[in-house]
Amino acid sequence: MRKKEALIDRNLKDWLEPTINGQLQAELKLLLDPLVDYFQQPAFIKPDPISVPWGFHRKQDKEIMGLFAALFAWGRRDITLGKCAELTALLDNQPFDFVMSHQPKELERMSQFKHRTFMSEDVIYFLTWFRWFYERHESLEQAFLVDGIANYNHVGLGISTFHELFFILPSAPKRTRKHISTPVSHSACKRICMFLRWMVRSDRSMSGEKTAGNCVDFGIWTQIRPNQLICPLDVHVMRNAQSLGLLDTDKSTWQAAVQLTSNLRLLDPTDPVRYDFALFGLGVNGGVLG
Repeated sequence: MRKKEALIDRNLKDWLEPTINGQLQAELKLLLDPLVDYFQQPAFIKPDPISVPWGFHRKQDKEIMGLFAALFAWGRRDITLGKCAELTALLDNQPFDFVMSHQPKELERMSQFKHRTFMSEDVIYFLTWFRWFYERHESLEQAFLVDGIANYNHVGLGISTFHELFFILPSAPKRTRKHISTPVSHSACKRICMFLRWMVRSDRSMSGEKTAGNCVDFGIWTQIRPNQLICPLDVHVMRNAQSLGLLDTDKSTWQAAVQLTSNLRLLDPTDPVRYDFALFGLGVNGGVLG
């Protein structure tokens, strides 16, 4: 128990000491700020998995399909988008309504769904859990909230709390656990971190002033702050972060994600994860910085 508590204290609440000096910090800001402005535009949406929740207006629909889209997002993005469209059709194009009103027999249609290691059994549990949760709460944001969240440096403990809550039902299949990561197992939790970026960030900074780009992330959650987010550590982000001296490891771990974000906070203390647009955007379009 003491080891677990120590892990929570170190990795789930606290930032790490930045590893970049003042000169590099200034150089990186000059380099990355224009790239954020370039990629954080509405044109970013269409080929990206964030386009899936953009297809809905209701908050709960955005949350449900946003989580599916984030968890499906590995490999080619066009395949991810196709599978999200397939699942949306199985949910009668109204995810929240289907979740809350479906009959058990209607779940049989999910037997035809598969995306990589995500099977029909996993989809059915997700839908079951969503119903259980939304019968008790208005927004999925509440699944990530812990007492005193406003006083925590970042969302690590919130992600861990979500993981525990998601598998609270007795019907939770053991195989489904691999689809919801947790920092407790040292995972970088890149898909959950990406989902949180979508839900929490907006086109306004913490000061209330408009930021460049506008209209990519939703900003529909208000109890988690943008400066508590952790940068999603995908292969493109990691490669460019290493090249620029923002990261000194090639291991995709929670500690690495926290280290990267700790450095990015020096460039923008209010919204460090906006640099995900620069590091990912250039990488996915074939560029490498450094």
